[in-house]
Amino acid sequence: MSKQSTRITKDIGKTLETALDAGGGLLRLTPTWVPRSFLHPGLRIKLAPEDTYAFGAHRGGIDERWFASTTEAMNENRTPDEGLSYVAFEGRKFQLREAVAEARPRLIGGRMWDTYKRWPVYSKFFDNMGPIPHHVHQRPEHAKLTGQEGKPEAYYFPPQLNNVDNNFAYTFMGLEPGTTKDQVRQCLENWFKGDNKILELSRAYKLRRGAGWLIPAGVLHAPGSLCTYEPQWGSDVFGMFQNIVEGRFVPWDLLVKDVPRDKHQDLDYIIGQLDWEKNVDTHFVEHNALDPIVDKAASGPGYTDKWIAYGLIDGRQLFSAKELTVEPGAKCVLKDGGASGWITVQGCGRMGKLRLQTPVMIRFGEETEDEVFITHEAAAAGVEIENTGSEPLVGLRYFGPDTHGKVPNVGDART
Repeated sequence: MSKQSTRITKDIGKTLETALDAGGGLLRLTPTWVPRSFLHPGLRIKLAPEDTYAFGAHRGGIDERWFASTTEAMNENRTPDEGLSYVAFEGRKFQLREAVAEARPRLIGGRMWDTYKRWPVYSKFFDNMGPIPHHVHQRPEHAKLTGQEGKPEAYYFPPQLNNVDNNFAYTFMGLEPGTTKDQVRQCLENWFKGDNKILELSRAYKLRRGAGWLIPAGVLHAPGSLCTYEPQWGSDVFGMFQNIVEGRFVPWDLLVKDVPRDKHQDLDYIIGQLDWEKNVDTHFVEHNALDPIVDKAASGPGYTDKWIAYGLIDGRQLFSAKELTVEPGAKCVLKDGGASGWITVQGCGRMGKLRLQTPVMIRFGEETEDEVFITHEAAAAGVEIENTGSEPLVGLRYFGPDTHGKVPNVGDART
């Protein structure tokens, strides 16, 4: 890990070009920490314990680390750059968002730039001591009304980040088949009368290390206490539907945070944000559970590449993720259909000219050698990865929309 001080670079054009040339299309990213005032950190994302409240106790503890993010965290009282990833190069740093706007197709490919004019996805480690409220991420048509975008997401539970379960390694998802909208309405009407009991309308699923879930926008979920790797669409919209969690009261404001102001008391509108059919799906596991699938075409002697987040959402390939394991002494050439954000979760080695090292503990503001943005240019040319250590080198990487000609379908791992 590097402790060198860096200065913010304002005119990034020449610095970015030099960094891309020096790194062979690879960019070193620095840790991006995000606090949540309403959650209890799980203390497994390598941040030094004394820095858990580095943003101030009033902001809450840091329980998330965001990867290759050009999406702002929509927290109250947030810092201006909260949630945004920075590129570090020779003592200078600048935002990945600025780099994408500067280099455009070279970073994310022409089709993605022409369609979205940004890197439209991000991923994170999400780490809590216990469960969080049953909540929903708005669908595009509802998020648009507040000038935002909808947010589907996926879960993967890396074994390396889950040496302990913490308090509740189960996640409530969706609603019990047969649930009515009137029952959900009653829960919202009882918001200030004690526990609104919305979990009585749902079902909890045991979380498994090395597996995951696909959660479309509009589906209720109350994530449990395994540390989670979450590839997702580039948005931070949500609405909490549960009012008391582990004795803590959730304010109404967090239910209507991303609801038009004139709809803050409109229960029909609030409930209408739910994708009802997907919530009461009688085959929820079959349609949403993800088990890793080895990509045989991308694997070889000494290395294995697995799909960990995949499937289509409403017929669209919005994001995906893979886990690469390289055995000690082995090397491989990684060649993908587009850019990706990489985080190293075990071991050490190198990616192209960049060193990879999994940290044991990170001080707030410290630079590390575990995170890389693999540009479209580098992905197309191929990047050599070598394990120089004595244990497996493991990295997770996520991709943006339509990166691959084809991804597995949900359920393919069970066929």
